[in-house]
Amino acid sequence: MQDKVYFVNSEGDKLCGILSDPKPNSKTTVIILCHGFNSSKESSTNTTLERIFNQKRIATFRLDFFGHGESEGEFENITITEAVDDILKTIEYLKQQGFLKIGLVGSSFGGIASIMAASKTKELFVLALKAPVSNYLERDLHKKSKEELEQWKENGYTMYQGRSGERRLNYSFFEDFKGNDGYEVAKQIKIPTIIVHGDKDESVPVEQSKKIVEIFEKGKLEIIKNADHGFSKPEDFEEMIRLISEFVIDKV
Repeated sequence: MQDKVYFVNSEGDKLCGILSDPKPNSKTTVIILCHGFNSSKESSTNTTLERIFNQKRIATFRLDFFGHGESEGEFENITITEAVDDILKTIEYLKQQGFLKIGLVGSSFGGIASIMAASKTKELFVLALKAPVSNYLERDLHKKSKEELEQWKENGYTMYQGRSGERRLNYSFFEDFKGNDGYEVAKQIKIPTIIVHGDKDESVPVEQSKKIVEIFEKGKLEIIKNADHGFSKPEDFEEMIRLISEFVIDKV
């Protein structure tokens, strides 16, 4: 049974998600699926994982972050802190629905949000990360020039080029980086955690995942050779999906 549901974050913004529960009368395990930046709950990763988990009689919840998909909020105002709150409110909502075990899967931007959220809750039993950003500040200081960062600060916003065209992104997104360091909180995460990353990732350096996996208490890193950030080659995508789904299912 699949339902579109709405609930609110800490600021009262309405969030949207798809709850797909193959056992609606026996609520045991549910996996939250978190998309990447400028994506949505309809991402191919999330819909594919939903199908696989549901076939194993495991419920899923595909979340739209604030300012994305069908959730309220302006995209330009998104921050990691906001996304973390969205995840924590999703966990709260699912507990209220009667689910006993909750897992979390996060992709890229959804990865850093999932890392931060996992460090703030004891309600999760497993964490899976697809090409996660572990530290945005470290990444952007390497990807953007000093002039680009200064211009972003001076204007108060920058134009983010996404799949659907240019979108405004406020400087508050950058300012929020300092309070959301995955390396700093990783030691607080005690649950089994897998990272799947491509060694040809052009957006998030695989070195970030190599560093953070050593900090997790129960971390495992799977590197897919020659895979890019989006695992765009079908064989890379299939391998990424297999590694994440098998790891999570094994922990249920």
